[in-house]
Amino acid sequence: MKRFLLAWIMALALLPVRAQWLHEGDTIAIISPSSATDTATINGGIRTLEQWGFHCVVSRHALNDYRGFAGSIRERRDDLLWALTNPQVKAVMCSRGGDGAVHLLCELKPEVFRKYPKLLIGFSDITALLSAEACAGNVGIHGSMCHALGTYEGKDTVSQALRHMMMGDMPTYHVASHPLNQVGKARGLLVGGNMSVMHGLAGSDYDPLLLPDIILFVEDTGESMTKVDRMLHNIEVRGLMSHVKGIIIGQFSSYKIIPNTFPDMNYMFHEYLRKYAIPVCYDFPVGHRHMRNFPMLVGSEAELEVTDEGVTLSFCP
Repeated sequence: MKRFLLAWIMALALLPVRAQWLHEGDTIAIISPSSATDTATINGGIRTLEQWGFHCVVSRHALNDYRGFAGSIRERRDDLLWALTNPQVKAVMCSRGGDGAVHLLCELKPEVFRKYPKLLIGFSDITALLSAEACAGNVGIHGSMCHALGTYEGKDTVSQALRHMMMGDMPTYHVASHPLNQVGKARGLLVGGNMSVMHGLAGSDYDPLLLPDIILFVEDTGESMTKVDRMLHNIEVRGLMSHVKGIIIGQFSSYKIIPNTFPDMNYMFHEYLRKYAIPVCYDFPVGHRHMRNFPMLVGSEAELEVTDEGVTLSFCP
């Protein structure tokens, strides 16, 4: 972690978005909108959240298993609606990612997210729900879920950063320079997450790339360089790069290097992004490895500054 530092600024209720920051004693709903999970995973997350001073309630179908998903589409949709509409629930944490969150978006209208803004927490497949929240004008946290909170007991730096953000205490991230970085400064709406999940939302009411003036962050795991290349060029061929004011390339893991092509995924991105006069940073600590997955406030105004000395990402009051 020597290449990464973070500082804290108090930002309670200051961001120009609909956010409901947490206080000790508040209730967090645990739901499973994607793949099936187990009791140990959910209980591990609850133990940490309760140690932080929160009260947790588990949705009715969170432990169901229907063909690998945590319940049928209707059951998972109903659990999400319960969490969003329950006035006692102040935030929603997803138990895990996997697959299937997009099923719920096919069953819901964007108005639901606008009418019931809640702080939603998760990453990976949960990118679909975070994108829906951002398109509705709400914020959500791209961050660790039950498994990591239980495994690390909430005591590590990443988990503590999540706890601070949930309570409205915003970080400023400082990341060491990377040889492929493109210097510059940009301000915009921070959107992004898992690249393949976001690609699946293309052209829908939940596509965050349709929003103007965005700072885009991307990460993924298990996707080949060829597939990521196609996802990147889908953004370009749709004419949406004009919406992107800055790009943060996070952690791309579990992929094979293709002989006689690029040394790694970063070089593949750089081959195409270098023609754009926007700030771009590489190797940002967000992705599928917990200790390299610092929380990001999706749907918030953010400022990205890339210099020869390093990178600063701050969330703007």
